[in-house]
Amino acid sequence: MSTIELTRFKVSEDKADELLAARPGMLADFAADRTGFVGAQLVRLPGGEWLDIVEWETPEDLAASREKGANLPGIARFFAAIDSLVTAEEGTLAA
Repeated sequence: MSTIELTRFKVSEDKADELLAARPGMLADFAADRTGFVGAQLVRLPGGEWLDIVEWETPEDLAASREKGANLPGIARFFAAIDSLVTAEEGTLAA
């Protein structure tokens, strides 16, 4: 079963375009550098909040990705547009 990473964060309105522009580079860097990365969905919520739903093959793949942090330019650019973390959770895809 896949591991799902749910990260909710805040982005100021003046950085929303920057976040969206950085997204393709972040996804490309994840695909090239993160073992077990399956895909991701980005959801814009009210009040300047966003939810990133990322699928990993295993919990170990997610843990290894967290260890790497913003190690590549595309990932660093995306993370730089984030003002603050709200929550970070993980779970197992049920269906």
